[in-house]
Amino acid sequence: MKNRDQYKRLTEFIEVAFIFAVFSVIYLIIWTTLYQYMAEIPLFRRGNWAIVASYPILLFVFGKVFGAFKMSSRRIDILFSHVATHIVVNILSYFIIVLATRVYVPVWPLAAMFIGEVVLTGIWIIVAKKINLILFPTRRMLLIHGDYSYKDIVFTINSKSERYMVKETISSDEDIEVIKQRISEYESILISDIPAQRRNDLVKYCYEIGKRVYMLPKLSDILIRSASDVHVGDTQIFLLKNYGLSAEQKFIKRAFDIVVSGLMIAVSSPVMLIIAILIHAEDKGPVFYRQERLTRDAKVFNIIKFRSMKVDAEKMGAQLSQKHDPRVTKVGKILRVSHLDELPQLFNVFKGDMSMVGPRPERPQIMKEYMENVPEFVYRLKVKGGITGYAQVYGKYNTTPYNKLRLDLIYIQNYSLWLDIKCFVSTIKVVFRKETSEGVEDSQITAIKK
Repeated sequence: MKNRDQYKRLTEFIEVAFIFAVFSVIYLIIWTTLYQYMAEIPLFRRGNWAIVASYPILLFVFGKVFGAFKMSSRRIDILFSHVATHIVVNILSYFIIVLATRVYVPVWPLAAMFIGEVVLTGIWIIVAKKINLILFPTRRMLLIHGDYSYKDIVFTINSKSERYMVKETISSDEDIEVIKQRISEYESILISDIPAQRRNDLVKYCYEIGKRVYMLPKLSDILIRSASDVHVGDTQIFLLKNYGLSAEQKFIKRAFDIVVSGLMIAVSSPVMLIIAILIHAEDKGPVFYRQERLTRDAKVFNIIKFRSMKVDAEKMGAQLSQKHDPRVTKVGKILRVSHLDELPQLFNVFKGDMSMVGPRPERPQIMKEYMENVPEFVYRLKVKGGITGYAQVYGKYNTTPYNKLRLDLIYIQNYSLWLDIKCFVSTIKVVFRKETSEGVEDSQITAIKK
């Protein structure tokens, strides 16, 4: 197993490179047999090759953004990644062709190519996954857990991943020699939320015997991982600034918000008008729904959404949306599944209350409830709340607050304009995942299950 693992990334790279090469050849054929001859001024050889080369370059760039290279993901996630990649790349390629030919060329060849790409991608995913499972069988894992519930972790790994399978669990309170003996019987070790001293001992032991370790990060791990290096003489020090975004980062982020939200308001205005008419037509109630939320430094603001619930939905007080919530209207169900109820928040962004990307802003009442179990949940208020964010891309609506906090803290500590762009573009893929719009279970109330 160890000898084969070192070739896993190479195998996945070859698989992705192969399918991208196939797509590039298809584009080459379409350009050289059709679009090339539509140019007002014929291109020279180098010009033709430049146009052809732009396609695999765009595939690589947006493939990285959408996660098309992550063969360890679920089949449906890989398919969504490739579909999103091809949508963006084909649209950009069309504009490149128009600029090169100086005429508005027909769209149907690229549209037909897109359909073919989706079909080929589906076949390729099935074949590549089978090859990977043969070459690299599912990794058997031992989970070492602490006092908090570990059943959700086991369920998530065993049901969502083909690469890993938790075969046994053991408490960190067991005698250290017993734990070491169990470790020796497994290929990989997964360490959950356990006391720091015991975790350090186990990590060092696994390093000593060359055992692969996977670890759920503590909040302090996330902070330390983003620290800067400071050298004082021959001493290395980790610097944790802990003040959120710098003035320069805030300026760049605000400029990004104004430009993107302004463009999206202009483009989506007709859609918002149609939605408003449908909402009012269903029950004659108000179109918009305003709700108090918390943003940076615990500032309260009124978030604007299209109303997706009945007018008296919260007459019994604030509560999270549940699965199959009877309070949701017929139009609201469609809006929630498609996430179109979020569109009016573009005005919140343009005004400055929110950001395009950031932690999802919570209601003051819900925030207070979460902080009773996770006091650190307030860390999310280091930046403005966002329409989308790292937790929305890599988590889902009903992810536990502690996991949301971990994901949001990763975003805050590693913020960059590129990360904002990546999260924003990746949201296109997330919109089509059903679990991102599911409500919480009836029993999911607190931040941590014990």
